[in-house]
Amino acid sequence: MATKKDQIQYYEDKAGEWRWRMVDADGTVIGAASEGYKDKADCEKNAKRGKNAKDKWEFYEDKKGAWRWRRMASNGQIVGAAPSGFKTRGDAEANAGRQGYAG
Repeated sequence: MATKKDQIQYYEDKAGEWRWRMVDADGTVIGAASEGYKDKADCEKNAKRGKNAKDKWEFYEDKKGAWRWRRMASNGQIVGAAPSGFKTRGDAEANAGRQGYAG
């Protein structure tokens, strides 16, 4: 799960939609919304999903061989994704754990 020093930031994108990103104490983005939201309240709700037994997590290697994750709601919609690739699946799972992945 997120550490005490992780922080969620909310911002409006170029299309005027709300997005979130989670950053660690060093300012590195460790998680992000995969879509924009018209209402900030909906964006905040998505960012604070925490552990949700109905969500599904997918771990995969991208074209460069780096490990990534994405989180899908029960309706199949992607609600979060790794902001960058990781060297190992374990590193990707550890990062997803800060977003609510329970293993």
